[in-house]
Amino acid sequence: MGFAFEELLVNAEPKYVRGYAESSLRNLGIDVIDLYYLHFPDPEVPIEDSVGAMAELVAEGKVRHLGVSNVTPDQLRRAHAVHPVAAVQTEWSMWRPVDPDLLEAARELGIGVVPWSPLGAGFLTGTVQKVGADDFRSNAPRFDAQSLATNNASYAALQALAADLGITRSQLALAWLLHQDPAVVPIPGSRTPAHIVENLAAADITLHPDTLTRVDAVLARIKPVGGTLLQDAR
Repeated sequence: MGFAFEELLVNAEPKYVRGYAESSLRNLGIDVIDLYYLHFPDPEVPIEDSVGAMAELVAEGKVRHLGVSNVTPDQLRRAHAVHPVAAVQTEWSMWRPVDPDLLEAARELGIGVVPWSPLGAGFLTGTVQKVGADDFRSNAPRFDAQSLATNNASYAALQALAADLGITRSQLALAWLLHQDPAVVPIPGSRTPAHIVENLAAADITLHPDTLTRVDAVLARIKPVGGTLLQDAR
């Protein structure tokens, strides 16, 4: 039956879970998928059923590890009870705090945390002044002209802090995430090779505890305008 998430159809019935994986194997010309995610739980299908089908693929040698995305702490625990979950994706950045209960569940179960949109769809780079009508972000309230101007002003203090450290704001945002927990691996999007190199360099940046305190103090004063990406999509 599936669930319509705007233009995205979420259908996590077991037969489709298998079908998606087998199609990917054929299309990619590979024998095994290293990490297979359930990107959205289907509200019409118990997560145990979806993960159960994913576990069968592991048993058959078609998948090595399982991941889940955009789940509640309870769903994460239920999924892990069916088969060990290696990673959980969640929106997390200087814009969007992580659900502390989800983080605690991941730590307890030994599950890696993969923040998606760690740069706030480009906002945290500090380079977005406006978005065009053909930009996918144009329908997101956080990126309308008024909200964007307000948010850019609120986050401007991070630019000065990054400059003091001799790094870019993107690198500060990613390094900050990496310092939150050893099991955190952000997945920033990059449109150019130069951005990939810049983002990768964040992994080699060590932030002093005093710097982390300064960042947290700045973030505590900010009240972002506009919803999260997940809220925007809804």
